[in-house]
Amino acid sequence: MTRFEELFAPHLDAAYNLARWLTGNDSAAHDVVQESALRAFRFSQRFVDGNAKAWFLTIVRNESYTWLKATAGRHWVAFGDDVAQDPGASSHDQTPELLAIHTENAALVQQALCALPPAFREVIVLKELEDMPYKDIALVVDIPLGTVMSRLARARAMLKLELLKLYDHE
Repeated sequence: MTRFEELFAPHLDAAYNLARWLTGNDSAAHDVVQESALRAFRFSQRFVDGNAKAWFLTIVRNESYTWLKATAGRHWVAFGDDVAQDPGASSHDQTPELLAIHTENAALVQQALCALPPAFREVIVLKELEDMPYKDIALVVDIPLGTVMSRLARARAMLKLELLKLYDHE
């Protein structure tokens, strides 16, 4: 059990984050991470050396897509109002007006990100939220490094368009 704890337990938060963004469902994300952790534990002998986070997140990504396929056509719950805020958002230095603006902007970014197709959403989540290097994203998503960069550029452009649409509707 110590091998699993050393290699993969430190990445459970990243795993949940990726699963939640891909499935759009809190409960499903917990299930996906649990199943992924079980698989990582069961097949940890296959992981010889290298990037444990990328290996584990690859399992999480695959499990997330398996969940999406299994629930295709069913109604799934989108993200709720529990928008993640940065630690500075609750600072006593911020006025209620600034906090409201921050919360509203975070909700709009979250809504725009959720509107992206999963293939584009995942590269944004891995790069911008998990701060993974391009080469590690390529391992997780199983695409060439150049494709990661071009997909990330397209995802950012798509995100910008979604945000513009949302801001225009306000």
